[in-house]
Amino acid sequence: MSLSSRRSSRGSAIGNIITFVLLVGLIGLGVYLLVGRDKGPDQASSGSGQSARPAAPKGDAPEPIEPVDGTPTLEAAATYTPKDGVLQIDISEYAGYGGLIVANGGLEPNADSFFAKEYGFKVKISMSEDETWSPLNNGRLAATATTADALAVLGRQFEAVVPVQIGYSRGADMVVVDRGIASINQLAGKVLAASQFNESEFFIRYLAQEAGVPVTILRDLDARPAEGELGLVFYEDAFVACDAYEHELASSQPRLNGCVGWAPRTDEVIESSNGAAKALVSNRNLLVIADVLAVNRGFAKQNPDMVRGLVHGILEGNRRLRDQQAGNIAVVAKAFGWSEADARDELAKVHLANLPENLAFFSGTIDSAGSFGGIFQSSVLAYGSVIRNPTDSSRFMDSSYLEALQKKGLFSEQKIAIAPIKTASRTSIEGDPLLSKDIRFFFEANSSALDRDAPQNLEYLDTIKRFLQVSPGSTVLLRGHVDNARVNEFREQGGEQLVKSMAMKAMELSRQRAIAVSEALKERHKDIDVARIEAVGRGWEEPAGPNSDLNRRVEVQWFTLE
Repeated sequence: MSLSSRRSSRGSAIGNIITFVLLVGLIGLGVYLLVGRDKGPDQASSGSGQSARPAAPKGDAPEPIEPVDGTPTLEAAATYTPKDGVLQIDISEYAGYGGLIVANGGLEPNADSFFAKEYGFKVKISMSEDETWSPLNNGRLAATATTADALAVLGRQFEAVVPVQIGYSRGADMVVVDRGIASINQLAGKVLAASQFNESEFFIRYLAQEAGVPVTILRDLDARPAEGELGLVFYEDAFVACDAYEHELASSQPRLNGCVGWAPRTDEVIESSNGAAKALVSNRNLLVIADVLAVNRGFAKQNPDMVRGLVHGILEGNRRLRDQQAGNIAVVAKAFGWSEADARDELAKVHLANLPENLAFFSGTIDSAGSFGGIFQSSVLAYGSVIRNPTDSSRFMDSSYLEALQKKGLFSEQKIAIAPIKTASRTSIEGDPLLSKDIRFFFEANSSALDRDAPQNLEYLDTIKRFLQVSPGSTVLLRGHVDNARVNEFREQGGEQLVKSMAMKAMELSRQRAIAVSEALKERHKDIDVARIEAVGRGWEEPAGPNSDLNRRVEVQWFTLE
């Protein structure tokens, strides 16, 4: 081969290599652009450590429903009449109603049931997810299971009595939010998907009320709340609300910041979110969702023995399911179409109430959970102007059947047994508070002594007590604050040295005021565990704004176990 021919051969090889490299590069660029376009901006940049946007769920996104103005209207009241000695009771698919099913031996009328053997009547249990308040009011049902908060919404039109608490929901209800939201206070200016007039709406309204965040109802996803308000968009039911949030999470510009619903749908949304969503709070340790039996008022008046049998049977069924779960789980699983493992998992999210817990629930003396009157009043406050003519909880409450069982010595071995469910190794005070509430206690002038003549101070102390009461295991941190209005004056008088000196005095005054609130709380409510209260002073370091009165405050931070 000549020199010239070797050069020609070498040049040809280099050209081939360059051409090949360019071709591979062009192919790679095309693949990158195609994949990046299909994934969208979030997924294309996932290599930077950001969470990829979750995949869009199958099907179309659900549409919001038109919200009901005011409260729901029920059918006219009528008395329920039993047919052939069989009572019709409606429940939803919820493990908390398992005690009723155990007492009845299933869903169908049963001659071997507790009700038949002990009281001579039978029960047919139906299941539906529709609201059954109208059928109960109109006399088509003897009784229905509902929650205490709903009674405040229904008000005077609802001709029903509540003779027994069935139990507390302990983790079934949940608020799911965007990953970056750390507290209820941070929901201001955000939008959640919810469903109207059920325990999930009450749950978020209750929390927002305690945090001082007003709730506004939005009619579509394009509407936005005011900066300091929480917007709710309603859907057909709680599961559909969760579906809507799941769809929005996959959008490039989500218009929802969370949803309020219940398990298992809430858990599924979190799992499918690719880290974009989290549980803000459940009611595992926030006992304000209380299931009760509502009985047609006319029927109860005409058939007190049957109502007594229902109360006795539910408490007996609860006892069997609590104390002898292995022998009774099968009947619950069969009724709901669950596996026994699923039934046990669902029962873990329920506290089935016993007789002493019922008596304390209705008398208002229960110190480890919400009471009937307390939840009822909280519902009135949480719904605000929605309830135009509120009634009192005494309209519905009838504890005479419980008291009759107590007089007979039944369930005498039972004790109140509600305790916190600890799901993490850390203590609650080390995490983020569920919510913060600014309270302006009244002190004597330039002093850390509480003004004993100010009635508001006693109301505020009861507010703090209520936090601890409805959430077993929770703690409160009292953060004292003073006004910062004179900082510039101090600087002019003595420079930074005087500012520093006065800041130390302000810190100590704010600390003493927080301690004074703590001591007054312990004095007024002697049953409070002192380990559940902490107090610190923050001086003028954290002003709430330019308003001097608002800056002289004690901030109550509520830490719950999750």
